[in-house]
Amino acid sequence: LWDYLRRSKASGYFLPLSGGLDSCSVAVIVSSMCRGLVEAAEGVPHILDDIRQVVRDSKYIPKDHKELCSRIFHTCYLSTANSSSITRQRAEELAAEIGSNHKAVDMENVVKSIHELFAKSMGKNLHYRSQGGSEAENIALQNIQARMRMVISYLFAQTLPWANGKPGSLLVLASANVDECLRGYLTKYDCSSADINPIGGIGKHDLKMFLRFARDDFELPVISKFLEATPTAELEPTTQNYTQSDETDMKMTYHELTMFGQLRKVAKCGPLSMYNNLCCLWTNLSPSQVAEKVKSFFFYYAINRHKTTVATPSYHAQDYSPEDNRFDQRPFLYPAHWTWQFKRINEKSQRDETRPCEDDKTQT
Repeated sequence: LWDYLRRSKASGYFLPLSGGLDSCSVAVIVSSMCRGLVEAAEGVPHILDDIRQVVRDSKYIPKDHKELCSRIFHTCYLSTANSSSITRQRAEELAAEIGSNHKAVDMENVVKSIHELFAKSMGKNLHYRSQGGSEAENIALQNIQARMRMVISYLFAQTLPWANGKPGSLLVLASANVDECLRGYLTKYDCSSADINPIGGIGKHDLKMFLRFARDDFELPVISKFLEATPTAELEPTTQNYTQSDETDMKMTYHELTMFGQLRKVAKCGPLSMYNNLCCLWTNLSPSQVAEKVKSFFFYYAINRHKTTVATPSYHAQDYSPEDNRFDQRPFLYPAHWTWQFKRINEKSQRDETRPCEDDKTQT
């Protein structure tokens, strides 16, 4: 991260801090960078020179990692009517603990203006699913919020130094983990689109392990709140009977996504061989349940490949990164119904209901 920053001649980083685990991970990684810089700068003139170049102060000497973080790291909680006070408070507490220059911005009026633009143009109003709207309306309304966050992030990244009377601009950090990229559970050109994505090659499981380490080693107790929270995009209204959840939206868990990713890339599994492997690994599920999960994954993987081809450059920390342009040279498009493979899975799952794992159990 430091090399990317100093070689780009930027003044720092900007991160939309949502109050969720992924953006928390990115913020803590930047905090870790600041800790390493303060330690390395002691007695090493060229590192101190690089820091001074970034902060645009030829006499600057960092007091500690939090003070340096306040100079080069800007975070912002971008709220709408669907954002909760809980995620806002978590974001503020984390920013205070790591020392980032933090702001909270209510962008609901911007979102409403897009709604009004559509209504005036089309003569129809959009409604969320919980308000009786269709799936198309529901997704469109969520995407408006997500994409406006990207636009506002780049606006602030370019103008915050100017607003504070300093030269330069900031690089925008993305916060989409590798599991979501693989499944396509992200809005194209939302906060997954940025200048660099520190966690674009890291799965949810490993991010949680890192945060547990950072909570104790960096003495950041607020991280416990992020680890305990249910992952949610907060893009739909919360009602008495409904609260949006990532795993419910995806129709699969993050643990399952990690397994799909490893088998797809590391073990080079297609749909049928993945089914064969998981039938023996997921013994708590029936063959037909495993079959449905495998088919669901490959369906969404196929129809969302277009998102992968514009993935933000990321640090590769996993073997199963789906980033096509730089790491995973697979076909651009797949047939979403995988006709031959899904037919074989259906046939085999019916046989396996009575005699599971007898055929092809080691096939990869």
